[in-house]
Amino acid sequence: MASERSSAESRSSHLSSDPSIIATDASANSMWEESFDTENHGVSTKRDYSPVSWSEYFEMMDDVVIGSGETKDVFRVYKSGQDGPLLVLLHGGGHSALSWAVFTAAMTSRVTCRVLAMDLRGHGATQVRHADDLSTQTMSRDVANVVRATYGEIPPPIILVGHNVGGAIAVHAAGGALLPSVLGLVAIDVVEGSAMEVLHSMQNFLKGRPKSFKSIDHAIEWSVKSGQIRNLESAKVSMVGQVRRCEVEEGDSAEPVSPVTESVAEGHEEFYDLNYVTDKAESSASAESCSVYSWRIDLSKAEKYWDGWFRGISNLFLSCNVPKLLLLAGIDRLDRDLTIGQMQGKFMMQVLPPCGHAVHEDIPDKVADALASFIIRHKFAEARSETKSSSYPFMR
Repeated sequence: MASERSSAESRSSHLSSDPSIIATDASANSMWEESFDTENHGVSTKRDYSPVSWSEYFEMMDDVVIGSGETKDVFRVYKSGQDGPLLVLLHGGGHSALSWAVFTAAMTSRVTCRVLAMDLRGHGATQVRHADDLSTQTMSRDVANVVRATYGEIPPPIILVGHNVGGAIAVHAAGGALLPSVLGLVAIDVVEGSAMEVLHSMQNFLKGRPKSFKSIDHAIEWSVKSGQIRNLESAKVSMVGQVRRCEVEEGDSAEPVSPVTESVAEGHEEFYDLNYVTDKAESSASAESCSVYSWRIDLSKAEKYWDGWFRGISNLFLSCNVPKLLLLAGIDRLDRDLTIGQMQGKFMMQVLPPCGHAVHEDIPDKVADALASFIIRHKFAEARSETKSSSYPFMR
């Protein structure tokens, strides 16, 4: 593994980018065009949308190297905890491992466990040779490779946890017996029926998002005001993994030209990331160019994989021979196969309080409570003797 960094060393409406739920609120773009000040009883107030470092929530960041030389792939991971079962956290399409940040802090305060959250190929700070291969087969193999490279051929007992596309990958990894020590499987707001129904609208949704933002702060603000992430605390750390700083020619701010040195926010040196340094960065101070923040991944180009992410996933989930938990943002998401399976007691299910599609970001405390109960019930881990009630001042 390369360049392991600890937090001490590096102080540094369901609108979603996932294709399982599509925004139908036409006001999303108009909200983006509004003033960035919030009116409060006639007084204009300014909320803080500045980014927050991963080190506030995870204990360590690491780059896991798979292969060598010209066949080398490098996966960005974030870790916490030293003992107990290993929760492998897999994010949804367009997001990154940072979407699990606030949840990780809540989870590790409830039960004794380890956490490994990884940026999937094509996402976040992960750098691989074939970043456009987003098939479930390839991505589930990536998960197995990263776990083995990190923990050896006999890893700790594993609980696979995935949101949306990450949930589908978790199911494929468990169903394909790619890892030797899977204890449990947790899928968050991923249901084959509802996902397949909205895939035809995905391209229109992607086209409706802003193509770029003039700062990371504005990207964070858009994510909250549009409803993509309803919890400001999570958005402040999560959006850093969704957008990157790019150079554009003056007068052409709509289309980024190339990534430049990744300083996520001016004056925030702790976010400096050498993964995005390019030769062009040296000349980025040109009077004819400026910087914007654009999406790290163009999900529209992954359309050929969308169907494969979700088709057959309900029956595969039911067939996995481990304890299973399905967390949903609404009971209406259940399809026929899962409804029958739930009635037959084949898995545990919990419908969470009102929230958006990014369930684990919107209400991380509630998701952590549900997972902790699942883990303790099956005796996978013990509750911490002095469970601290995490506070989330930005929860709405």
